[in-house]
Amino acid sequence: MRDRVAASDPGLLRLAAGLRTVGAIAVTLAVLSLLGADVSHLVAGAIAAMVATFAVREKQRDRQAVTLALGLPVALASVSVAALLSSRTVAGDLFFVALIFCAVYGRRFGDRGTALGLIGFQVYFMSLFVGVGTSSLPGYYGVISVAFASSAAARFALVPQTPTGILLRLRQAFRARLAQLLDAQLDLLDAAPDDVVKAVAQVREGTARLHETAMMIQGRLDEGTPDEAVARLVQRRIADAEIAAERLGLLLLTARSAERADTLTMHLPGAPLPESGRLPVRDEALEILRRDLLALELLVRNPVAAGSGTALSHVRNRLLGYREEENLPEAPPAVQDVFRGVGEAARAVLGLRIALDGPQDESDDSPETARSREELDAEDAAIGGAEADEGSAEEQATGLRRPTTRAAVQVAVGSALAIVGGELLSSHRWYWAVLTCWIVFINTASTGEILVKGYRRLLGTVLGVIAGIVLAGLVGHHTWTAFAVVLLCVFAMFYTAPLSYTLMSFFVTAALGVLYTLLHTYSLSVLVLRVEETALGAACGIVAAALVLPVRTDRRTNELLTAVLERLSEVTEAAVEQLSGAPPTDLLDRARDLDQALADLRAATQPLTHPVTPLRTRRDTARYVVALLETCAYHARSLAATAELLPTHPSIAADPRLRRAGQRIRHNIGAISARVAQEPSTAEVLTGPSIAALLKPGVPGTPRYGRVTDRVLRHLQRLDEAVVGLARPLGAPVAPPQ
Repeated sequence: MRDRVAASDPGLLRLAAGLRTVGAIAVTLAVLSLLGADVSHLVAGAIAAMVATFAVREKQRDRQAVTLALGLPVALASVSVAALLSSRTVAGDLFFVALIFCAVYGRRFGDRGTALGLIGFQVYFMSLFVGVGTSSLPGYYGVISVAFASSAAARFALVPQTPTGILLRLRQAFRARLAQLLDAQLDLLDAAPDDVVKAVAQVREGTARLHETAMMIQGRLDEGTPDEAVARLVQRRIADAEIAAERLGLLLLTARSAERADTLTMHLPGAPLPESGRLPVRDEALEILRRDLLALELLVRNPVAAGSGTALSHVRNRLLGYREEENLPEAPPAVQDVFRGVGEAARAVLGLRIALDGPQDESDDSPETARSREELDAEDAAIGGAEADEGSAEEQATGLRRPTTRAAVQVAVGSALAIVGGELLSSHRWYWAVLTCWIVFINTASTGEILVKGYRRLLGTVLGVIAGIVLAGLVGHHTWTAFAVVLLCVFAMFYTAPLSYTLMSFFVTAALGVLYTLLHTYSLSVLVLRVEETALGAACGIVAAALVLPVRTDRRTNELLTAVLERLSEVTEAAVEQLSGAPPTDLLDRARDLDQALADLRAATQPLTHPVTPLRTRRDTARYVVALLETCAYHARSLAATAELLPTHPSIAADPRLRRAGQRIRHNIGAISARVAQEPSTAEVLTGPSIAALLKPGVPGTPRYGRVTDRVLRHLQRLDEAVVGLARPLGAPVAPPQ
């Protein structure tokens, strides 16, 4: 159960966010109730505590404290201006638009600027919601101060989180998700022919979840690990384990097929499986393989601190023995490949256990295990002596081209439209339209993303109105029961926010229905008006994004696609050069840059791949391109990981012949990138003999792991095929075969 919780919420970040926010609100309500505050002050305190808690996003505790301290005067100033302008409609509306512009523009100053802008906007909105006037202003000063103090208590005392603790829980989540992926791979091994599609889908999902956790760890290594050498070691071991597990799944899929599996089936939903899709007749080798997959999962789930004992040592020794050819069982070649994959995965798990759990008892080591430890120790020494590559700073855009400036102008225009339209719908609750317009611009960068987010918010609001009607009828005017329901909704809102924006909007609207009941302003017409204002705000945001300094979805995706291709070319070139004998470089950081660029592209293509999009052909093309790029990224990561083994791995050595293969792949990536960026270029995508045919790696009888391993050849060949496959959907010219 602990592993399931850790895997479902890596680092327990969603759980902590929900508990911290609920704790801050609960403490605020408790203190205010002891002071005899009325319902309006209780509602204002709850909203202020929620804002003060979720607005602060820095990872370091000292920076969180500074931002929270700065947020209090910002909140007091915001509520003061709102009270002073409450009777001056035009001046209040103009100030609100200016405040929105400044809040969005503040994102350029990082997390602190974003937090202070968010606090200023939300507290102004809270003032409109509860109707703060100049006569009641001193009381609300006290309410906001209590809310910020309660937020600090919840953050630093009730639900404390440190970068080191978060990183530790993320490591546990990685272990749990790795074990779940191995379990899914075992199901793939045992699946009946009719269940193969479902089993492959589970392996694909498990691989994606493992990669997600690896990226989360990568983003928190600097803050959670003071020693840079240790951080780089953990980064390397996480990458090794991820790549080894992904490769093992591909080998299992290949073993189930009559011909070698296409890597694309691991990434593209609905892709056809290889012919046959069934294993050879189950024999002793397959029973051994099933046992060894269970043993590998056992090694992953049991950290050193749990006490491994002699039994687990023997299991580890047996699995590592598969790295030697003479220890492979008699089996078809495809099944023997899986045993080799198990051996490499066991080595990755051994490295992961050493990096995460520290030194281990080596008294029961077999010769194969001792050799693996020597390789890992040599790699650790090389990692410890490496220097991080700072890289070159990217040129920053200026003026209206700067994303924060453009977004600030867009949301200001959209909010002005929302104010005008909202006043026509309701002179008292027009601010709901402004709030929606503001929210649809958060974490979006193109018109298509804003359209999708607006649709999701409207859907969640409609469903939330229905729930709010039911909850309002059940709760009635029982104040503390209503606040308990609100707390549950707030927890659910923050727990589900990273998973589904629609669910988050649903819980927000349901909670608002209860708050309206507490403020004695509840009616069915109010909730219907909430839907109308939400639709209006989303429409105003979409209009502003489409007409004011627009960033078309095509332009945005093309920019990100070009960035992915550039990162892919850099990783491939550096890996091939190192495999060809060039000096070592920081390949893992480059591979993670590629992963991050691909994640940005995947998010940006959501408007194109959304189920409601009417452009079916375009949707299928976007999915196909992203799937091919994921295939490219997998093989590029694998090449990078193999290249970093060169200084220490006894069975892999540099081979200058690889440069020929790398030149063609880099040329093809450049030709496709020029086509996507619409640059003047006559370059064509080159096709021809396979990579293996180009290299002519040796004579018959050459050992499987010779100077250029079969693994390197397979990755290069698959990468070459996937890059050529990108030419057709992206419209790049292809030269005739020579």
